[in-house]
Amino acid sequence: MTRRTIIGIIFIVAALIKLADMWGIIQLNWDHSWTEYFGPLLLLYIGAELVIYGFNHNPSQWLKRPVPQGEDGKRICCAVRFGADEYVYRGETFHGARLDAFFGGLRLDLSGAVISEDEEIDIHTFLGGVEVIIPNNVNVVTKSHSFLGSVDNEVGQREIPGAPCLHIVASNFLGGVTIKS
Repeated sequence: MTRRTIIGIIFIVAALIKLADMWGIIQLNWDHSWTEYFGPLLLLYIGAELVIYGFNHNPSQWLKRPVPQGEDGKRICCAVRFGADEYVYRGETFHGARLDAFFGGLRLDLSGAVISEDEEIDIHTFLGGVEVIIPNNVNVVTKSHSFLGSVDNEVGQREIPGAPCLHIVASNFLGGVTIKS
């Protein structure tokens, strides 16, 4: 873990302790002024950004995993908690995915995948980040439901006639998704 990730986790823990004090779960003698609600949210946001930045900008932390198969043999399910995983397609057919990042990072590299029909990638983040690398021969449509999080679509909304479409649906809570080509 990098120093930045550790500092991010400290910020997150401090925010959770402050929230527990505000809700009466524990008793601390912290000032309950204007920082009562803004402070914990700011600490959570800064902590999440530090953790996500640490995982996204230090590729040596990513564990290279084989592409998992779902129960139906098609759609894959990938989840990471307090770590970082990378899944790379090298000529395999892609049939959709569900990606979950909880306090960690996940990278799905589809640049070498075979995508012959419309597929969906369902992404859920909680204080985590997901990076999806897509091939140049597919259209991309994104839909996002985020709370203090975002989807950064660096590819944009493509309109390639006759090309399959990747539908990326992201639900983020203090997390983010990056779509690259």
